[in-house]
Amino acid sequence: MGMNVLAQVSETGVPVWLILLIGLAAILLLVAIIILGKFFNLWIQSYMTKARIGFLDLIGMSLRKVNATVIVRSQITAVKAGLNLDTGALEAHYLAGGNVWNVVRALIAANRAGIPLEFKRATAIDLAGRDVLEAVAMSVTPRVIDCPDPAKGRATIDAVAMDGIQLKAKARVTVRTNIERLVGGATSETIIARVGEGIVTTIGSATSYKKVLEMPDLISQTVLKKGLDAGTAYEILSIDIADVDVGDNVGAKLQADQAEADKRVAQAKAEERRAMALAREAEMRALTQENRAKVVLAEAEIPQAIAYAFREGKLGIMDYYGLRNIQADTAMRESIGGGAAEARGETKK
Repeated sequence: MGMNVLAQVSETGVPVWLILLIGLAAILLLVAIIILGKFFNLWIQSYMTKARIGFLDLIGMSLRKVNATVIVRSQITAVKAGLNLDTGALEAHYLAGGNVWNVVRALIAANRAGIPLEFKRATAIDLAGRDVLEAVAMSVTPRVIDCPDPAKGRATIDAVAMDGIQLKAKARVTVRTNIERLVGGATSETIIARVGEGIVTTIGSATSYKKVLEMPDLISQTVLKKGLDAGTAYEILSIDIADVDVGDNVGAKLQADQAEADKRVAQAKAEERRAMALAREAEMRALTQENRAKVVLAEAEIPQAIAYAFREGKLGIMDYYGLRNIQADTAMRESIGGGAAEARGETKK
């Protein structure tokens, strides 16, 4: 039945199968023209520059969702710069989310500057989030880092010498990128922290602040010997002390604060002894009153003892009068003695 349909002749006398074939060919031709119009310019550029990117490769890039313009232009630039890069490797880096154009420019810059940089390492640096082109530029042109970083809110690094004088220092660190340690290496913040630590240590070990002011390059020499760029993505070229100012006399302040603290401790101890003395005095007064009460109680028993002695016949009337005379004589003597003491200005307790 199908063969019969294809064998039928149209009103114009042309077989149907021929019409269908012409239509299919027209559709294919239209598709080819569209594809040719889309990639012809890129293919011509690649062909003329010997970038070795075929027409089918361009179509494959489109199917793989790769920006063919970026790949072609990057490959052309690399070829013109004398680099031999694999197009598939460029596509893979693009699909991984890398910046192909930046990597190619970094490779060209490194090649021109004589810096050994492989494509794999460049792509690894780029995928790690570092700007590989900036890293190469810093290898060619060193960068100056202020220590401390003014953006962090601190203007100087403060340290105290052994004589108690505070010094305020500023440093400038000249670094260049170490390509080999860029992946996994510490950032510039680590450099700033280590240099600051070295400055504090150097000033703190100085016997006098005058020695630091006379020879500030001692700080640079001491800090450079510590190898502060170990494990970082940079190589320290030089450490220059930009400024050193004299701050406060921290030692004198500490001594004054210590003296004030000792004074307060002494006052507290004196107050404690005074309170103990007052407590002891009050205790002795209470004890005196207690003893006086005991004396009064004992004196109150004397009349009872005399009465008992009268009843028992152990004390006569003459003995009693003799005792009274002795008591009166004693009272008179005490009265005379008390008046003489008052005349001398003495106080009787």
